[in-house]
Amino acid sequence: SRCHGWPERIIPTADDTPPPTNVSCRSPGMARITFEDLAALDDEQLDDDDVAQNNPEPMAEEEQERLFAHWQAVASTHQVSLPQEMSGPIQQMTRQNQAQEQEQVPYVPVSRHEKLEEVQYEERVYPAGKWACITKGEDMYEQSISMGFMKLMRYICKENSAGRYLGMTIPVMNEIQMLQDGKGFMKDILTAYYLPAEFQDDPPVPTDSEIAIVQRESIRVLSRVFYGTTTEETISRQISLLWELLGSTDDFHRDVYMVAVYQNPGVPCRRNEIWFIRRDP
Repeated sequence: SRCHGWPERIIPTADDTPPPTNVSCRSPGMARITFEDLAALDDEQLDDDDVAQNNPEPMAEEEQERLFAHWQAVASTHQVSLPQEMSGPIQQMTRQNQAQEQEQVPYVPVSRHEKLEEVQYEERVYPAGKWACITKGEDMYEQSISMGFMKLMRYICKENSAGRYLGMTIPVMNEIQMLQDGKGFMKDILTAYYLPAEFQDDPPVPTDSEIAIVQRESIRVLSRVFYGTTTEETISRQISLLWELLGSTDDFHRDVYMVAVYQNPGVPCRRNEIWFIRRDP
């Protein structure tokens, strides 16, 4: 769970020892889960004594199969095989689609740069907080983020010491480190999920040893919105575009970048942000 651009501290646990870019934005007839569907349940809905609320009606078998088939298709565009064991977490997150609005990672806006009344980029400060982090080093960027988030989904969906659904927060972060020549990405990609406010003081321990709970320090970033799929090619293009807007400056790191993801890979025209990390926050 390394993060060169973002100071961090791993929280000890009890177990510790010393899709293609040319797809249409609309796909009629296709089930699609957005992060709105992964919204957090409130405390009342998650009361262990409230069996009806904590165990909503299961999906019909046909709907389960259709949902899983859609996610298999999404995974295949990322060159990833979706294991059958992910069916449960996918269904559980989907069943929360009538819950409250998903929790945003808190931040303080600093400034906004506009051109012809269009926002080019904005600067923000994100306070310190606890994140669940996992690092994957697959052959392709898309494979790494898919494998990492599948693990985090299972942590969110009860594979934790609290034994309960934790709720979804956005954005999910993917951290990229550049090769020494600056012309490509290193294989290891860190994917991070911000713990909801109610768990910040006492984060549930993951049952998966690959996931670490990390205290990340305050960070100041420059963010620029872009839409569509996130691949090494599309992200590299966004990095170049933001550098063109900024011109010559040494205020930001050039060896590490972050991609903020607000919608899941099943949404072809999803919203993302590229983040440049200020050297001296």
